[in-house]
This record gives sequence, C-alpha cells and structure tokens, in this order.
Amino acid sequence: MADVYANLIGGEWVASTTASRNINPSDLSDVVGEYAQADAAQTAAAIDAAAAAFPAWAAASPQRRSDILDAAGSAILARKDELGRLLSREEGKTLPEGVGEVTRAGQIFKYFAGEALRLSGERLDSTRPGVDVDITREPLGVIGLITPWNFPSAIPAWKIAPALAYGNTVVMKPADAVPGSSWALAEILVQAGVPAGVFNLVMGRGSVVGEAIVSSPKINAISFTGSVATGRRIGARAFETGKKFQLEMGGKNPLVVLDDADLAIAVGAALNGAFFSTGQRCTASSRFIVTEGIHDRFVAALAEKMAALTVDHALKPGTDIGPVVSQDQLEQDLRYIAIAKDEGARLVAGGERLTRETDGYYLSPALFADTANSMRINREEVFGPVASVIRVRDYDEALAVANDTEFGLSSGICTSSLKHATHFKRHAQAGMVMVNLPTAGVDPHAPFGGRKGSSYGAREQGAYARDFYTTIKTSYVFGG
Repeated sequence: MADVYANLIGGEWVASTTASRNINPSDLSDVVGEYAQADAAQTAAAIDAAAAAFPAWAAASPQRRSDILDAAGSAILARKDELGRLLSREEGKTLPEGVGEVTRAGQIFKYFAGEALRLSGERLDSTRPGVDVDITREPLGVIGLITPWNFPSAIPAWKIAPALAYGNTVVMKPADAVPGSSWALAEILVQAGVPAGVFNLVMGRGSVVGEAIVSSPKINAISFTGSVATGRRIGARAFETGKKFQLEMGGKNPLVVLDDADLAIAVGAALNGAFFSTGQRCTASSRFIVTEGIHDRFVAALAEKMAALTVDHALKPGTDIGPVVSQDQLEQDLRYIAIAKDEGARLVAGGERLTRETDGYYLSPALFADTANSMRINREEVFGPVASVIRVRDYDEALAVANDTEFGLSSGICTSSLKHATHFKRHAQAGMVMVNLPTAGVDPHAPFGGRKGSSYGAREQGAYARDFYTTIKTSYVFGG
C-alpha cells in the first residue's frame, strides 16, 4: 500500500486502521492518494483537542491570528499551480478552473487576515444616567465544519478562515470524494504556525465522522455545505443539542431571458452558468425561462455553442468541461436525463455518456426544451451539466415561474430593460441576483447565501461571516 495521508489531531498527524483511495474521475487508473479514514474515537480526540486549545486561541491577539492567516494565504497562492492540479485531478474541474479556485482560496485567507484586525464593537449611551453600554463580539468555541466535494479548496477556505480569524477552533470533515485539497490546506496551516489543536482535520465517512461531530456536546456550532437531505438532518440534530448552525444546500436556479436581451450575452451567461465546472455548482443555472420572441433563437444559439465545447480530461489543454466527479453522480445525472425524456421534454443537445482516451466519468452537457416548470427536471436538483428551457409569454410570467421553486439561492435575468432589471432585483426570491451575468460566479468579499430551501442561518463570506462565527455580548457599566 502507498503512503497514507493521515488525519491532523491535536497538532499531530495520526494514522488510522482504514484508508480510502482517492481516484481521478478523468482517469480511473490514476490514484491521487490513500487517505486515512477516522473513526468515532479519533473524531472525539480531535474535538477534545480543539476544546483544549480554544481558551488560548480565543485570547490570542488579533495580530497573531492575522499573521497566521496571511502566511497561509501567501503559501496557497505560491503553490496555486501545484494545488490547482491536485484539485483538478481529484474533483474533475478543468485545470484553469482548479487553479482559479485555489487562487480564490488564498485570497480568502488573506481577506480574513485583515478581518481579524477589523473586528469592532459598539458603545451606546444607556437610558440610565451614568451607565455605559458596550456591545462586543466573542468567539463561539469549537466549530464543526462539514464541506462538500464540488469546491474542495474554496469552500473549506471560506469556512476555516473566518472561524480562525474570530478566535474559534476547528474540527473539519471534508467530503469523502476530495480529501486531497483539504489535507493540503491542513498542511499549509500547520506550516503557517497554527497552534496544536486549533485546527483539526478528520477525514472519513459522514455516518461516522459527521455523526460524531454533530452529536458531540463539545461542538458549539456547525457550518455545513452539501445536500438538502443531509443539511436538514444536521439542522434538526444541531437544534436538539443547542448548537448554532449554518446550512448551505441546494438550488434550482433560474436564468430569465427576455425578448430585449442581447442574445450573445444571454447565451454566454447560460453556457457558463449551466455547464462550466460540469454543472456541479449549487449556483448553476438549471432552468432557462425564456420569453416567446427570443425563445427559438436562444435555443438554437445555445445548442450551437454547446456543440463546440470539448469534454475531456480535466488536465488536458483545450478541455472546456471535465468529467462528472463520481460514478454515483454520473448515474444520478443519467437518471434525470431519462426522467426528463419520460416526462415529454425534448432533448435538444447532449446527454450522452462519452468515451475518451482515458476511462472516466464523461458526459456531454444536456439541454432540454419544451418543458414545464411542474416537471421533475425543473423541480429537483440534478447537480450536473443538465439544463432545461421553459417558454413563457412575458416578463410577469417569467418572474412567477422563476420564483415557483422551493429553492432560492441564485436567480438571474438577461435584459436591456432597466425597468425589468430593477423590478427583478427587488422581487426575485433568491439570496443573490445576477443581471446579464451567469447565476454562478460570486466575489469572496461579498455575502453568499440564499433563502427558502437553499440556506439557513447567517450568510457566508465577506464581513457578514462574523455574524455566524461570533456571539454578541452586551455589557452595562456604572462607574459610580
């Protein structure tokens, strides 16, 4: 057996009795590495280590926390090509996307290095003479982080960095399919000087490691990104045990295209939003809601652009779209393609399993037309390169259809009308609204999150991250 990448517990790299093989979805013969699988006892040890390290880390100066986060960010950026290649090997993003995501992770660490120094409070005059009121923010304690496979560098970064910046300690479980990028982040944090126990990495099954994190009384808060079903279970368990929790879950994101839209802009936004990163983004466009006057031209132009996309090995130059992340995900994508056909949707392009030089999980991006918003293909999250077109009469119907979903993460519109763009910004039932842009693609210093079934709790990223990773204390002082 090859060397096994160990878990990080209390500042030590700790081996386990079992390991998981990390396979490249572009080439199933390529083993990225063997990664330790923690058991419940090791997870408990990591939680104990984080709890023991919390008092000293919470009391550490903001400058010390800032310096460590800044050093970690610099190291990530210095190694972005290497780490981007690792990310693309294990997740299947194209190499430019992999390097871009790692770059974003480094920038996030540097941003929160600054936020560690900017945490402020507030002073109020009391209604009682001679009494001062101070409002301050304090760390929560031990944070459990459960991260997904689709952004194995950026999403861990935007959870780890604010947690540490505001004085918390961390126990993190990455997704089973992509442990390599998280392991690399853990190694960088150790080298940057994070004290023992402040950051702990426990890789393993959700039913074992995730369950131990969720059920532990020593975990004060949980930040989760993943499926709706898992998120709801975690939320219920966290509520039962009094934990603060933050959930980022699914999306069924609409992109409205009006008759007055610039066709090239609309098609570009649709192509990027639906199919780049193999459609494996919670913010991906999956419903194109198109008014009658532009509908046929939009479908034809989008299908033409799709035909020119190259689906191949993620590391191969010229690849536009890499493989689906796993066999399970590929089977889910193909199942929904079959469901759409059975529902009467017309397959305009793609939707076929592809064979390439290397054995991998390759799928041609699929576009359906003649669909209704009541179809399963438009109600349930596929999480792959599959999108559908819904024909509508006018803007009012488009807005109604866009909002007719249990999700509310990202919503977009393509139009040259300031009136319609302004109205859509105000009335789209989503946490993020894009005008003449892909629904996928956000800035790391701006708040991220949705409403309805997509998100629960405080926003992630930017200065708004402090709302989750800190608790507010109000102090009253009478000087006599």
